[in-house]
Amino acid sequence: MLAYLTTHDELFSAHNSYTLLTVSPQLPPRARAAVGKEMVEAYHREEAEKILAPVTKFLLRHGIDAQTISKVGHAGETISKTADSGKFDLVVMGSHGHGTLGNLVMGSVATQVLANCKVPVLLVR
Repeated sequence: MLAYLTTHDELFSAHNSYTLLTVSPQLPPRARAAVGKEMVEAYHREEAEKILAPVTKFLLRHGIDAQTISKVGHAGETISKTADSGKFDLVVMGSHGHGTLGNLVMGSVATQVLANCKVPVLLVR
């Protein structure tokens, strides 16, 4: 997705503002109860940092200081709600492209965002 953005000046510019979002799935209730709230929160922070840090570093090298958001929940639903409530102009997502059969059975995050988000979505595969 980043490679695609860097080749499209209308999307990738220091004149635009960017918000990076990562959504981690909630741990099962028994796991949360066993390790405690503080450890669960630390786990989610660490997982978000693993995702956001390299992207933030990449953007900073290109003169873009992006805001970051990390949330816990169902990815497709959380991305859609965050995009809608944040009044963003565009959602840009990468798609793993695992295939249509999997989407029919389980539904992909990208499919769920496309179905539920009121903000335009650009999928990069």
